[in-house]
Amino acid sequence: MRLLVQHHSTWTYPTPAVLGPHLIRLRPAAHAKAHIEQYALTVQPTGGAIRWQQDPAGNSVARLTYPTGTRVDALHVGVEFICDIAPANPFDFFVDDQCTVMPFVYTAEMSRDLAPELDTTHPSVAGGPRLAAFLDTLPRDGDTVQLLVALNAAVASVTRYIVREEVGIWTPEHTLTAGEGSCRDSAVLLMAVLRSRGLAARFVSGYLIQLVQDGTLPDAQNGTTGDSVSLHAWAEVYLPGGGWIGFDSTSGLLCSEGHVPVACTATPAMAAPVEGTSDTAASGVSFATHIARLPVTGTP
Repeated sequence: MRLLVQHHSTWTYPTPAVLGPHLIRLRPAAHAKAHIEQYALTVQPTGGAIRWQQDPAGNSVARLTYPTGTRVDALHVGVEFICDIAPANPFDFFVDDQCTVMPFVYTAEMSRDLAPELDTTHPSVAGGPRLAAFLDTLPRDGDTVQLLVALNAAVASVTRYIVREEVGIWTPEHTLTAGEGSCRDSAVLLMAVLRSRGLAARFVSGYLIQLVQDGTLPDAQNGTTGDSVSLHAWAEVYLPGGGWIGFDSTSGLLCSEGHVPVACTATPAMAAPVEGTSDTAASGVSFATHIARLPVTGTP
């Protein structure tokens, strides 16, 4: 199914502001299951320079800068892309014969490359007594894929999904204490769980496309009754032979063709959709998304 996805973000300022460099991480990643046919990024006001680059994790990042002395009343970032989505089996991946049973150990070379995604001491995934107690209840060995499914389901069962507008990501300890969290909070908790089992895990920000015929929608409690697209977050785990495999801890399921990653990083802060500075704090921020079905290519 061909879809048009539009995403608009606007920051307004009480007085004309000088903007520092902004990093925009809103371009679908190459490993998205959906086929991206077209993509466009627009910024207003015009006159700024957009330069595409890759960050150390291989994500496409647009660096926006305005000429020295430029002041703006508002900053508008628009994303539009056309994608073709087809049903996909989330379990259709290969696992190296040496890694089909947990626990397994990555090769020395692979461990060096995956060191940031294996780190259990980073403040974003570090825990306390609540995380330790939770980890003690979870399985440590068995069939690798079944174990991953069980760990993801366990995180989903202890974190009630909520929409949390304030910025920042809770630590695993905070999320477990609250018993609820946003998608980004539960994704970080899942990262901590996976890393505790010696599995490389990274944070993913992206778009979640949900179509009516898919049946139950993860955020149906918010009144979603039609096709929708929204910013979302989940975790990916690295399996030798299979590569990076996505797990959505808000639903407790593997990521589907509707999960479109845009930034994948070892630390959540590095996956922020838009990051930048200004000499005046924004007085208002608004976001809007739109999705529409398109005719199949070649049909009238």
